Amino acid sequence: MSYTCKNCGAVANSPGHLCNPCDDKSKCNFCGAPQAEPKHMCKDKLAAMKYVCGGCGRVAMEEGHLCKPESIA
Repeated sequence: MSYTCKNCGAVANSPGHLCNPCDDKSKCNFCGAPQAEPKHMCKDKLAAMKYVCGGCGRVAMEEGHLCKPESIA
C-alpha cells in the first residue's frame, strides 16, 4: 500500500516517511490504536526499535531506514 503526502505530494510505502500522509484509515500495527499518527510511539512499538539515527534521532527497526544508523544497546 502506498501513501501520499497531503502537503507536498510525495509517495512512500510507509506513512511514517511523509510529513502529512493521506491514509485516514491507518492504525498501529503494534497496539491496534485506530487513527494512529505516523509519529505514534506505543510501548510495544518503542520496544521493537533496534536503531537510532545519529543525525536526526529518528528510531527504526531496520538500519536501512536511517541515514546514519546506530545500534540501540
